[in-house]
Amino acid sequence: MSLGFGIFLIAVGAILAFALDVTVSWVDIKTVGYILMGAGFVIVIIGIALIARKRSSTATTRSAVDPVSGEQVTRSERRDDVV
Repeated sequence: MSLGFGIFLIAVGAILAFALDVTVSWVDIKTVGYILMGAGFVIVIIGIALIARKRSSTATTRSAVDPVSGEQVTRSERRDDVV
């Protein structure tokens, strides 16, 4: 969701900064557009960092007795899945 919102802010900021030719006495529309584009870029970068960080790690250890030899067998598995 953060990527989509960041792209939305970039698009709205670009429209305000480059496409509109409106003069408002109490606010500079181009500056607001640049601020929204900057905020959008920051949100996109944070979103990418959070997506890259989402990893789940699973460690499984199983112990059993081998019925043929009577030895205890321990097996360990470790999986790092990217979500």
